Amino acid sequence: MTDDGARVVLYGRAGCHLCDEAREVVARAAADAGATWTEVDVDAAAVHDGGRLRREYGEQVPVVLVDGVPRGFWRIDPVRLARALAAGAR
Repeated sequence: MTDDGARVVLYGRAGCHLCDEAREVVARAAADAGATWTEVDVDAAAVHDGGRLRREYGEQVPVVLVDGVPRGFWRIDPVRLARALAAGAR
């Protein structure tokens, strides 16, 4: 869970076409599961976190975490994401 309470976090960056696709998958899966989600730009966050997120996820964006657990990167599988959301809701 993130500080803002979102169950799903999408790490990405501006100008990333895979991030655009992932955003649609995450939005749909989160809505279907009634889960909250947030998006974090790893490059913009570097101003505040000293580049930690960019170092951790920069080579793999987009990266999706559910309840703090990485659940996919690059191409996000909607079925796998839905399963992760359902499993965490129990």
